[in-house]
Amino acid sequence: MTALRLVSGSLSGSLSAHGLTRSRVLVLVVSLGLLLYPVIRPYDIYPQTVMLLAFLLAIEAVSWNIISGYTGYISLGHSVFLGLGGYAVAIVATRSGINPVVLAPLGAVVVTAVAVLVGFIVLRRRSHAFVIITIALLLTTQAVFTNWKSLTGGSNGLTLPLPGWSNDIQALPFYYMFLGILGATVLFSWQIRRRKFGTGLIAIREDEGKAAAIGVDAARYKVLAFACSAFFVGLAGGVYGYYQTFLNPPGMFSILTSVMIVLACLIGGRGTLFGPVIGAFILQGANEAATVYGGSSEARVLLFGVVLVLVVLFMPAGLLPTLERWWQRRHPAHTHFTNQMGALGQGRLEFTRRLPQEMPAYREAPVLLDVRGVSKSFGGLKAVDDADLQVREGSITALIGPNGSGKTTLFNLVTGVMRADAGEIWFDGQRIDELAAHRRGHLGLARTFQVTRLFDSMTVLENVVSPVPDTGVRTLLADAVSGTEAERARHLLDYVGLGAFESQRAGALSYGQKKLVELAQVLMMEPRLILLDEPAGGINPRLVERLSAMIRDLNEQGVTFLVVEHNIPMVLDLCDPVYVFARGRAISEGPPEVVRNDPAVLDAYLGEEWASEPEVPMVQAVVGGGD
Repeated sequence: MTALRLVSGSLSGSLSAHGLTRSRVLVLVVSLGLLLYPVIRPYDIYPQTVMLLAFLLAIEAVSWNIISGYTGYISLGHSVFLGLGGYAVAIVATRSGINPVVLAPLGAVVVTAVAVLVGFIVLRRRSHAFVIITIALLLTTQAVFTNWKSLTGGSNGLTLPLPGWSNDIQALPFYYMFLGILGATVLFSWQIRRRKFGTGLIAIREDEGKAAAIGVDAARYKVLAFACSAFFVGLAGGVYGYYQTFLNPPGMFSILTSVMIVLACLIGGRGTLFGPVIGAFILQGANEAATVYGGSSEARVLLFGVVLVLVVLFMPAGLLPTLERWWQRRHPAHTHFTNQMGALGQGRLEFTRRLPQEMPAYREAPVLLDVRGVSKSFGGLKAVDDADLQVREGSITALIGPNGSGKTTLFNLVTGVMRADAGEIWFDGQRIDELAAHRRGHLGLARTFQVTRLFDSMTVLENVVSPVPDTGVRTLLADAVSGTEAERARHLLDYVGLGAFESQRAGALSYGQKKLVELAQVLMMEPRLILLDEPAGGINPRLVERLSAMIRDLNEQGVTFLVVEHNIPMVLDLCDPVYVFARGRAISEGPPEVVRNDPAVLDAYLGEEWASEPEVPMVQAVVGGGD
């Protein structure tokens, strides 16, 4: 099971006594077999050639998986990088006389630069436009190289000199070149997946809006992912051109090659580590059989069509995820329960970026968040209408009101999920209403959502590690499954009583458990201001008092809170000041004892029974729900 989990994308398998997972031993054995096969069977030239082409397809598929499997942006023209890499090496080699193998890294550099340029332009758009643009890029490049005869030779192509080694070994050096590039590509993909860069890519795929809320710069991440997905394809393209010795545009910029790349990932499992490799070997074997026994290129096209239909109908997630689900049904995991007795208050959270400090009473403290005359309309409906709100540093401010009063919409405006139609939003003396959501997160502004938005395909630990507090390269490359980041995340999970769930998929948690994981995720950002949208919703009522104690503890360390909550006893006991919203603006503001007796508040939201200050336990009275 550990091997299945690793090859399907989970990096949290248990360690053996010698520090190696069983899955790594399996990979080592397979790699050793591929290395020794030409030595053991030196005269089996045809199988070596088939495997060589399978290595090439696997390189392309693993690379494609970075942008389309991890990030979720589908490229249907990825073979353009194979052609560009091959031509870049061939053009320089024919003019300089340098051996193409020496020039192969040039192909990687050229295609990476092209990917950055193209990605910077097109990846600001959503995925559907990206699909069309990648196909257009492939077809356009083929047309340009066909007509640019002075550089590329046009339809006549370019011819490279034959390799200088003996004919007795034939393609054996190419076999080891492609095997080495494949190994480097898989290791590169594995390293990406286990870094915070990788969790950021998965976050973009799962929920790009939520990814921005935890500090992920989606535009930057997507361009980097596109460049990473091109690098090794360009490197392999330089070697492939030398292997072919003849390059022409239809062969090097083939739409059928792009289809095979996509099919290989779909067969093995898109978004997994080894799925693209397994899919490439299966597909290349089938492709060779169709070529030998089918007798025409139409037979291959028919084969690919049939394979695509079968995969979509019977294994839409791919081979490895299907096998993993089958194994899990046959061997169900032990059921874990939230540690209610130890949750929300097990030890003390100490922030690494900020020492606990003595804060003045909130009325004398500086304003941290200042909302000035903000409005937001949806058609003829004004969700937020010229609203004003101030949150002073060190306070626990409440925002309450009836359903539809604009509370969550105001949260969305403050955090950048939506743009305001009018007004200004200031945070720590800086105007932020024109800033992107991820930049607001880097300033120290974080939030939870009314309906939890976790990244369901990631593990609980990866969810908590995924927030990005800045744009530094060191943060981007930080290890997401071990080291200080992971230890910090585990401490947070223990703090909310979910330490036993760190290796479980977030999508398998209950609603209340997801609420707690999202809370730990927000704390990972070490923010200055946390916007809590109904934090007690879905949590066992026995934990509400513990939740309040944790908020107080964090507040003592300098964290400011703005809380939307319908548990009125909790609000009155925990928060000061309290803002009451109705019809998109504040109708009352002040200490809890003042607000609860305001006639406008009693009429619009609380009702007369709250004016007499009844002793109601915190876990009982909840008013309303939703925005």
